[in-house]
Amino acid sequence: MATIKASSYEILIDEDYAKLNAYVESLSPSNIIIIVDENTEVHCLPKIKKHLHQDFLSIKIPAGEKYKSISTCQGLWETLIKYNCDRQSLIINLGGGVIGDMGGFVAGTYMRGIRFIQMPTTLLSQVDASVGGKLAIDLSSYKNIVGLFLEPSMVWVDTSFIQTLTELELRSGYAEVIKHALIRSKALWQRINSRKLDYSSEEWSTLITDNIAIKNFVVQQDFKEGGLRKVLNFGHTIGHSIESHFLNSTSPLTHGEAIAAGMICESYISHEQNLISESELSTITSYIRSLYPINVRLSTISTELIRIMGHDKKNVSGQILFSLIEGIGDSTYDVHVDDDIIIKALEYYDNITS
Repeated sequence: MATIKASSYEILIDEDYAKLNAYVESLSPSNIIIIVDENTEVHCLPKIKKHLHQDFLSIKIPAGEKYKSISTCQGLWETLIKYNCDRQSLIINLGGGVIGDMGGFVAGTYMRGIRFIQMPTTLLSQVDASVGGKLAIDLSSYKNIVGLFLEPSMVWVDTSFIQTLTELELRSGYAEVIKHALIRSKALWQRINSRKLDYSSEEWSTLITDNIAIKNFVVQQDFKEGGLRKVLNFGHTIGHSIESHFLNSTSPLTHGEAIAAGMICESYISHEQNLISESELSTITSYIRSLYPINVRLSTISTELIRIMGHDKKNVSGQILFSLIEGIGDSTYDVHVDDDIIIKALEYYDNITS
């Protein structure tokens, strides 16, 4: 299939588990722990049991963003102690972005750090979350506010797991595909925008490989997000605030739905900053809205959203800083945007979805 080299590890897009077995054997782990949730335990773990030659124990956690918390971490740490895990143990995170983020955070902090392999099972985690060594959990209403930068021993991407996903889950992950195109690849944008998306027949392996290459290239230039890597946050300053606001509501949004709304709003801000044309804004808005016709009103909760944005990790000295697109396929970062422009962007979103 494909191998993409990161700075200290490899990202393998493959279904030949002989390579995974050989690598795990080379680590000589004292024991192996696989972290799953109720979904990956049913749909993905049986394949690992069939193909992974080494013995392992599994730990199951509840599925969902609201469980990406310090209390879940505490339960995981206590179970690792119960299983007599030491510094030679190996954790395999078998799941989506929540398990990858939290499992990696738990591995990176247990005994000051043990080895872990990311095994992403969702489109979102395969094209984005599993690559780059960002690990974090949520605290209160703030997404990914506690975490660290730490690279895994390996990322193993089995694209057949895509077949276990619902269209809702695929749509959520596809938002990151759109983001990668807008910030870094005009060719990818032209490819995805030139045809109608069919979730049942998409050539996911090719799309996943291309997106991993984009994400990995940016991360290699700036691992700890001091500069260029910030462009990967396009759509996320507003998107994360939307996701956080609705997280504990009766109708929470998926990550992709929130980021899609965030990309529309931040495309509007890019236009206001004279970085994209009105035609580009219209094209982006139409395409994203065709895939994410989410009926939420944002301007009525602008005060709360801006409050949450005030805790964004890119901010400096109390200023909300945005990563914006600078023409389709290019991007910039650290752009200060006043609250009145943010409110106008939220109103723009409301007007096109009403």
